[in-house]
Amino acid sequence: PFAIDPEAGCLVIHVSLLAPHTRNLLTNPAVSVMVMQSEAAGEPVHALPRVSMDGTAARLQPQSPSWQAARSVYLARFPVAEPMTHMSDFNFVVIHLSAARQVAGFGTARPLEAEDLASVLRPLAT
Repeated sequence: PFAIDPEAGCLVIHVSLLAPHTRNLLTNPAVSVMVMQSEAAGEPVHALPRVSMDGTAARLQPQSPSWQAARSVYLARFPVAEPMTHMSDFNFVVIHLSAARQVAGFGTARPLEAEDLASVLRPLAT
């Protein structure tokens, strides 16, 4: 699960510091995220529309202005996560995107640069 911070033009995730994937993220902040259309019966998986995004993850300091902004956009999308925002082992991480590759279907792909990504994310968040 992720939310979009329209002001910063980045993705927001809420992760447990106890999880191995979070420790890996903090050790090596270079990340890749893929978002794709849900599978549909009879449709080949390799033909599903998707976007793979490259970026850099940064853990936010609890209670900082950027943490508050991340919490706000995350809870707007996932209000049931509110109790977890008070747990000390959970933290917000932002992913600043640097590039992406959109695949609109089999044989239809195009690159997206950081500026393009930021302009796409802002309208999606509203």
